[in-house]
Amino acid sequence: MIAPQKPKALALISGGLDSILAARLVKDEGVEVTGVGFHSHFFGASAARKTARAIGVPFLTVDISAEMIGLLESPRYGFGRYLNPCVDCHRLMVAKAFELMKARRADFVVTGEVLGQRPKSQHRDALNAVAKAGEKSLLLRPLSARLLDETVPEKRGWVRRSRMLNISGRGRKEQLALADSLGITEFTSPAGGCLLTDPEFSRRLKDLSDREGLRGDNIELLKIGRHFHTPAGTRIVSGRNEKENIALEELAAGGDRFFQALHPASLVLLKAGAVPEKNDIALAASICARYSKGEGGPMEIRVWQKGEAVKDKTIIASPINHVKLEELRI
Repeated sequence: MIAPQKPKALALISGGLDSILAARLVKDEGVEVTGVGFHSHFFGASAARKTARAIGVPFLTVDISAEMIGLLESPRYGFGRYLNPCVDCHRLMVAKAFELMKARRADFVVTGEVLGQRPKSQHRDALNAVAKAGEKSLLLRPLSARLLDETVPEKRGWVRRSRMLNISGRGRKEQLALADSLGITEFTSPAGGCLLTDPEFSRRLKDLSDREGLRGDNIELLKIGRHFHTPAGTRIVSGRNEKENIALEELAAGGDRFFQALHPASLVLLKAGAVPEKNDIALAASICARYSKGEGGPMEIRVWQKGEAVKDKTIIASPINHVKLEELRI
């Protein structure tokens, strides 16, 4: 006699506690679970992969970088406290998960969402909006399942509704107690991996969107260095350490200029404008001098353009005044 085939589920795993608990609860019901994590310019999947490995489930990574840029330009459900379109982001992830579910012939999708945990993105209407990105009856939220409509996996006995939970609200005592009972110790803090919930990054991203538009290369540039705008609107970025200096060189485009003092110092990048501005060059050099290890007076600054093999051109610059510097800071 052939044994009945195990039901299969795709579980969205972020690396946080809720998603890994949801996946584990379903796995413990005898379901064949595969974890799914998402990668973009604003979050990665390494923590999710690590937590999936900890509970013994295989893991897939889906790149949604391009979709996230489009989503940020016009989120249907708006932004949270910062530049985080959480409802739209969750809808996108669920939609991608359902595409994968069909392609891999899985039976349902699992998420770690908790009713009422986040006032903007996890109230009942928001959960319903997210569910509409796929098939609501095939979307199981194990941590709050008994507070929500019964799903197909519960009706068909793939999971027992009595073993699903009825957690709601912003407290995390029940989740932490469950994690302890299951021996789960590896997980990230809530929203800890998303740059869109970071106030400084969100401020830079909004400025970038308003001035230049969003592209993959200029978004990556936001993640490093100190950022300034010249009066003409050209971006200047100053590396804070050797690692960031190397990243600046890698992210620069043709026509971009570099500035660096002759003694060990920060590397400064001046993005190429439509028309080279002499004042922008002088300003970038003065910012470079500000973050050098000199004595504070006039100094030689090496200047070159992306791709130039010879870097022997120098100009003299004095450190920019602190007040002026702060006026230009993004």
